[in-house]
Amino acid sequence: MLTDGGVYDNMGLETVWKEYRTLLVSDAGGHIEPEESPHRDWARHSFRILDIIDNQVRSLRKRQVIAAYQQGERDGAYWGVRTNILHYQIAKPLPCPIDKTIILARIPTRLKALSDSDQIRLINWGYAVCDAAMRKHVDPALPEPTNFPYPAEGVG
Repeated sequence: MLTDGGVYDNMGLETVWKEYRTLLVSDAGGHIEPEESPHRDWARHSFRILDIIDNQVRSLRKRQVIAAYQQGERDGAYWGVRTNILHYQIAKPLPCPIDKTIILARIPTRLKALSDSDQIRLINWGYAVCDAAMRKHVDPALPEPTNFPYPAEGVG
């Protein structure tokens, strides 16, 4: 089953948690940054509060699923758009420098279409980080990828 989160459950875990033992979680959710000079009007403060609430719920869900893997309650893997691929410590990960992948992670969620280049680089990054998580946590015998889906672009 493939689910998308949305507002209620950003990673889409609620639906599958009740039914399945193996969970493959791809988290492309946003990240809240500190504000050195917060806005002073109530409307933008309200948006900031909503962002903080969303961030906290996402953090709790992430900890819940990772703890379930560690305690043997669930099988699977979690990977996020802000992951440093080197933390997986696998043989021959695709080249994904953290400075390039963080740029991709900062692309805002919006209804407007992404540029072709951004789409291709995000697809490549998702492919690479999924491969690393799967080979580390699900099946170490999976073959090493030979290249990105769009090799000319890489992730940056």
